[in-house]
Amino acid sequence: MKAIIYHQYGTPDVLKLEEVKKPSPKDEEVLIKVKATSINSWDWDLVLGKPYAYRLLFGLFKPRYNIIGSDVAGIVEAVGKNVTYFKPGDKVFGDISGTGFGAFAEYVCTHESKLAFKPTALSFEEAAAIPQAGVLALQGLRSNGGIAAGQQLLINGAGGGVGTFAIQLAKLKEAKITVVDKGEKLDFLRSLGADHVIDFLKEDYTKSGKQYDMVLDVIAKRSLADYKRSLKRGGTFVVVGGSVSMLLKIGLIAPWAVKSRKMGLLMHTPNRADLEILTAMFEKGELKPIIDKVYPLDEASEGMKYFGEGRFIGKVVLTV
Repeated sequence: MKAIIYHQYGTPDVLKLEEVKKPSPKDEEVLIKVKATSINSWDWDLVLGKPYAYRLLFGLFKPRYNIIGSDVAGIVEAVGKNVTYFKPGDKVFGDISGTGFGAFAEYVCTHESKLAFKPTALSFEEAAAIPQAGVLALQGLRSNGGIAAGQQLLINGAGGGVGTFAIQLAKLKEAKITVVDKGEKLDFLRSLGADHVIDFLKEDYTKSGKQYDMVLDVIAKRSLADYKRSLKRGGTFVVVGGSVSMLLKIGLIAPWAVKSRKMGLLMHTPNRADLEILTAMFEKGELKPIIDKVYPLDEASEGMKYFGEGRFIGKVVLTV
């Protein structure tokens, strides 16, 4: 089979289309013929090998996983002997990051628990834009009891996959939504349902004096004091992604240093149940995946370069 391979850390130019051995499913795995996948920040970090702390997990001097990609949408080609939920021919989607990577390829194997049936109303490309970003948004917004009607929510870094799903999900909850991102993205984010928009190049939301019931931060890198100042007493700060130093502060220091607010690192858990919750919303037309650009698999390096520029809104998708 063909797959996007990289053997060393570097720029997206290290990604090459190569012929590799087709995988075989283990007893509880399914083999998926990949129709589409999408790029996540994990993929960007894995290619660059940065931040360097990640290399302790994914290979100190060279990549442990030569094929990246966690979001997948495709057709079940074969199943292991203990698989009971799916059969060959089923159309599925999911986030395989919990069992490794490998979706930037014609075929990939993963545990059946990571997958759900693809929403019938969506194309493979649309389905591939959902799993990681959609589940992160869903899990983030229900942290510590979740966002409620009329509450004030701020989403920092709202223009990416997680943010565009979070806006739509929070709107269904009738929350009051403020978003922060580049000025060029703000009109579109307002059209998705944002009530207030902030261009981070012109305004620092942590110094505005405004406080929120929940802050969902995709790119956290400020001080704990900044975030505490932006939260109402009893408010919730949820870190979806950010700098390593910030993640460590939230995970190790915030629980005892910030008593009057709830600060936590979202421990992303890919699972079928949350995918099925999202599927029901897509089938009813309550949500829509936002796709900025679509690239064929053999142009994965170009797609990754575009992703790295940070100008995209929603998701960047690869078709296989």
